Amino acid sequence: MSQAPLLYSVKDGVACITLNRPESLNSFNTEMHAEMRKVLKAVRQDSSVRALLLTGSGRGFCAGQDLSDRSVAPGAEAPDLGESLEKRYNPMLRALKDMPFPTICAVNGVAAGAGANIALACDIVLAARSASFIQAFCKIGLIPDSGGTWTLPNLVGMARAKGLAMLGDKLPAETAEQWGMIWRCVDDEALQEEAMSMARHLATQPTRGLALIKRALHASSDNSFNEQLDLERDLQRLAGRSEDYREGVSAFMEKRRPTFKGE
Repeated sequence: MSQAPLLYSVKDGVACITLNRPESLNSFNTEMHAEMRKVLKAVRQDSSVRALLLTGSGRGFCAGQDLSDRSVAPGAEAPDLGESLEKRYNPMLRALKDMPFPTICAVNGVAAGAGANIALACDIVLAARSASFIQAFCKIGLIPDSGGTWTLPNLVGMARAKGLAMLGDKLPAETAEQWGMIWRCVDDEALQEEAMSMARHLATQPTRGLALIKRALHASSDNSFNEQLDLERDLQRLAGRSEDYREGVSAFMEKRRPTFKGE
């Protein structure tokens, strides 16, 4: 009996998704894509979930696409990679970006190709000290996908984005932290515990407000300063009507610890 391509659990308000094809560095094949679609839908529909943690099993986080699913024999018709993005990767990336609560990625090893950009689509990225990020697409004549051509220049600037995308060099986790690509690099043995601790903490916070923060930050790169001021006004109006805001102010005035519900 083959092992499940994903492991999924929910505890203490945290949904944990573990990519589980360690023999192929958790690369995506058709079966894993199908499971990811189902799991992300389940996460979104589970009212008990208030944070998402994504990680990988074995020595790698994710090597991107399983190329054995995309091999092209001499003389054979070329696959439509655009269709693969439209039907599989793009919906997954949009679902991750649009989660109404914080998403954390614990990069436990190499994150290559789409695997790197899936990690970087999460709100907060922690990486093991031994981990690395590789934009491997250029090595086989492709462009960075899974949002890479948007995410990289936004995170590290155009010069570094072009270098990473056109050279395909391995970027160590410590350098990724120094460049502002990820939140923090941690010792390998501390990664999972620190990531889960952060996820549990965020799950107790005013997650409706955190979702509005995400919405504002995601819009900022397309907005003018004045447009962003208007968006802040509108989102602050929504935040101020939440039960979490009411609870936060009450707890502050009463000098007690707040109990947020994400409402």
